[in-house]
Amino acid sequence: MSSNTSLFDVDELTDVRCCEILNDVYESLEERGYNPISQLTGYLISGDPGYISNHREARSKICSIERDKIIGFLLSIYLKK
Repeated sequence: MSSNTSLFDVDELTDVRCCEILNDVYESLEERGYNPISQLTGYLISGDPGYISNHREARSKICSIERDKIIGFLLSIYLKK
């Protein structure tokens, strides 16, 4: 048995989860014929989950992460930090 302590980076786990959920929601919206970027933008700006379809549980997935976490994740990717 190893005496090394494993550390988990909570921010990294949140980023991975954000990425997976955004990809799933994007695909779900696209399948339903919506413009995923417009729908996600509407949701992130307004907080109204009505912008996100229930198809493949997309609405419940996107609502499982706080909007500020999603925005922070997107900014970190865009700014590469």
